[in-house]
Amino acid sequence: MTELFNSLLGPILAPVVVAILATLILITFVLVSAIFFVWLERKVSARIQDRLGPTRVGGKFGWLQTLTDGIKLLVKEDIIPTDADPMLFRIGPYLALAGSFLAFMALPFGYGIVAQNMNIAVFYMLAVMSTEVFGIILGAYGSGSKWALFGGMREAAQMVSYEVPMAICVLVPVIVAGSMNLSQVGLQQEGGFWNWLVFRDPFTFAAFWTYFTCATASCKRAPFDLAEAESELVAGFHTEYSGFRWLIFFMAEYGSMFAVSGIATLLFLGGWHTGVAPRELTELLGPSTFGFIVAGIINVVVFIAKCWLLVFVMMWVRWTLPRLRIDQVMMTCLKYFLPISCALLLGVSVWLAFVPEVIQAYLKYVIALVCVLVFLFMVYKIRLTSSVLPTAGFSNFWIPSAPSRLQTANKSSV
Repeated sequence: MTELFNSLLGPILAPVVVAILATLILITFVLVSAIFFVWLERKVSARIQDRLGPTRVGGKFGWLQTLTDGIKLLVKEDIIPTDADPMLFRIGPYLALAGSFLAFMALPFGYGIVAQNMNIAVFYMLAVMSTEVFGIILGAYGSGSKWALFGGMREAAQMVSYEVPMAICVLVPVIVAGSMNLSQVGLQQEGGFWNWLVFRDPFTFAAFWTYFTCATASCKRAPFDLAEAESELVAGFHTEYSGFRWLIFFMAEYGSMFAVSGIATLLFLGGWHTGVAPRELTELLGPSTFGFIVAGIINVVVFIAKCWLLVFVMMWVRWTLPRLRIDQVMMTCLKYFLPISCALLLGVSVWLAFVPEVIQAYLKYVIALVCVLVFLFMVYKIRLTSSVLPTAGFSNFWIPSAPSRLQTANKSSV
């Protein structure tokens, strides 16, 4: 794309236009993803709690419910508390969103589909996502509320703590791949799904689950959402926020959820590869422009689907497990995840240095086979478990409920 704009606009103006287009595309994607995630979380929570969720606005499944709620938030009154610091109160949400959004600049969605291809992409993403905490702390401190301040301090302690084991777990696949360039790591996992780094050895397999748990905690998701903790702190760091600025905080949260899921997908789950194609799709579909475009679209769809699946798991966990106490959250990080991540880093180093290459080459097939068998067993058990939505007796716009005996008796008497 850069070469095309260079030929049309010249070498000076072309990089500026490409940067603006990439920024607009990524902002649009983050916004649309946030809208979809809010709808998905409502439906997931409803399903787990035996409810229906949104069913009226935008059709049978309530597709437009989130969009109408966004319009409502845009027109709500913008209130700044009397005791708040106006500048800190205003700038906090935008700093949080900036830290979340900047991570997308180095996130490859497919082969060559990345805003800025960096040799240190993975640690750039971790670094810029860690700046989200500054916006939360400033917003909480500037609110002039003790509940918001408590939530902000909890978020600072939690995020700083969990970033350490999360970064150490990231080092495990980086050592195996020999690169911090996410595009290069993704290319190394082409072919069958057994080539994904999560199946490479026992240490990368354990590192994936450890990383994903720490990433869930760094995104303030339950059961680690002590920064909000409405049962203790009213609403935590965003207690005094409403309207558009409240919306910005949650856009940053959902953006961070997708970003950490993108890192997990690229480092462990094969990136944009389908897991069934023998080679990179751009090579299989030929060097033609049409084949390259089709392969790029498939790669992007596969990558986004994997990331959305991990975000769905975060939502699943949120509405399944109860919230921990703040001391339990910190103890889980410092007493368990930090030693485990250090052991995994040491273990993968020893594994690569001393285990024969023959064992390393064939063990991935064993781990992949065991995971497939476990997955098939889970699907089998799910098929045997009966599940019926509580639709009987609930009236809605499309299917009116059956008349009660009293209504039938009144109608007959008339």
